[in-house]
Order: sequence, then C-alpha cells, then structure tokens
Amino acid sequence: MKILLALLVFLLSPRIIWANNQLWQYSKIDSTKIVALLDEARTEKEDTNFPLYFANKFIGIRYVASTLERNKTEKLVINLQELDCTTLVENVLALTLCAQTKQYTFSQFCIFLQKIRYNNGVISYPTRLHYFSEWINDNTKQGFVKEIDIPNPPFNSQQILDLHYMSTQHNKYPMLIQNPLWIKEIRRMEKVVSGKTVNYIPKGILNNTSLIKDVIKDGDIIAIVTARKGLDTSHLGFASWHNGQLHLLNASRIRGKVVDEKMTLYQYMQTQKYQLGIRIIRIWDSKYIW
Repeated sequence: MKILLALLVFLLSPRIIWANNQLWQYSKIDSTKIVALLDEARTEKEDTNFPLYFANKFIGIRYVASTLERNKTEKLVINLQELDCTTLVENVLALTLCAQTKQYTFSQFCIFLQKIRYNNGVISYPTRLHYFSEWINDNTKQGFVKEIDIPNPPFNSQQILDLHYMSTQHNKYPMLIQNPLWIKEIRRMEKVVSGKTVNYIPKGILNNTSLIKDVIKDGDIIAIVTARKGLDTSHLGFASWHNGQLHLLNASRIRGKVVDEKMTLYQYMQTQKYQLGIRIIRIWDSKYIW
C-alpha cells in the first residue's frame, strides 16, 4: 500500500524543469498522456481534421478555471487533467501543430505551447496573452492561425476593441495584487490592442446554415464576442457540425467538463444576453493557401 501511495504521489505531483531558459511545469501523467496522443496521431490519415480529432480526446475532462494562476511566479503550466476554455484551445492547438509538422515529442509540444501562450514565447505574467484579440494577433504572426472575417454576410457586425478590464479590475487578479508594477505593463498592452475594428457573425443568424456553412469549418476556433465593458471575448471552443447544424465543443463551466454541446450554438447563445456573436479563427494546415 505504501508503495502504491508513493507511486501515485510521484505521478500526480507537478515537476518543474528548466528548458530553453524557461520554466515548464507538468506531472508525469500529463507528459505521458501527451506522448500517447501524439503516438496515436502518427497513424492517422493525412487529411485528418486534427483540431477536432484532438478536441474530442478531451471530452469528459473536468472543467477547472484559473489553473494558470496557482503559482506565485509564472511558469508554463501543462495540465491536461483540468481544463478551461482557453487551456483546451491552447493544448489542442499545440497538439495539432505537432501532428501537422510531424514532430511527435513532448518537448516539441511544450515549445509550441510556450509560443502559443506567451508574446514572443517569453514566459512572464505580463507577456502572457491574456486577451484573445492579442492571442489572435500573436499566433497569426507566427503562422499558427488566421482569423476568418469575410465575406459580409455573414460577417456583418463589428466590434471596436476597447480593452481595459484587467487594468481597471486588477484587484481580481492575484498576480497583479502581488506585483502592482505590472499593471502599467498590462495597460500598455491593452492600449496597443485597442482601437482595432473586428468583424464577427451576429448570433441572430447562426441558425442560417446556408449562410454560415461555407465559412465555418469543423475544428475552427470559435471566440464568443461579449458586450461586457473592457473585454473582447468571453468564451472559446471549437466548431463541431452535426447533421448540418453548428455546435460548440468546449470546456464548459455550466456542464463542469469538456463537452460537445447538444444544443446548437444558436440555441446556446440565445440564453446568454451578453454574448453578441462569434469570431472565427482557423488553425494552420498545409492544405490551406493563405
């Protein structure tokens, strides 16, 4: 029994290693799972939709918010046992990039995740890509994703970015409470991203399948645009088409786990008064010409 308990502690306890002069934190369970997922992906066909393939592997995983906020100092947290909407998207993207570039190692997964999560791949709290608009900008520059925002219709609504939630509500962020000097850095980032006008599909036409089916593909990242002041988006997930209807595969706070939502995305969004519509972000694939 003591040996079994010791083994469980070993497997579950997070490890911290120095890699590329930065900190990576993970458990043996997580590294083993990533290697297993990538090994399975080796045998998949060339035309596999890897974003949806990997996203489906996480269905049933427990939803837990703020898993990146537990450390006193910033680390690259790799945690596949607890996911929120952002970490689900980031982990799936990192796995997809590994599969599409045929690099099937745990270290390459971590390298991709670091680049995905942090501005210029530099691990620190101020350089983490907190707002999804900033995340889109940085990952687009790296060639990992591209935002789809035409034609009009269905992209016939616009949002002028005015980001200030983190700097004005800094008391809600433990890292900013502990390090108040970082608030200026966050505010500087907010100003850089603000002012841009982005196109989105209003939620009222998401039931018009003939209008949206050609611009939203299985596995596209869906970013839900919010009306809440100081923010750009409020939730993320993946496009999942069933019987000609668009659904959202997401880490759901309401469901308490990762689910491929039974309601259509149109039905779900009608119950959320602050949700205005959706932005579409496509993950890089060699078969796309950008």
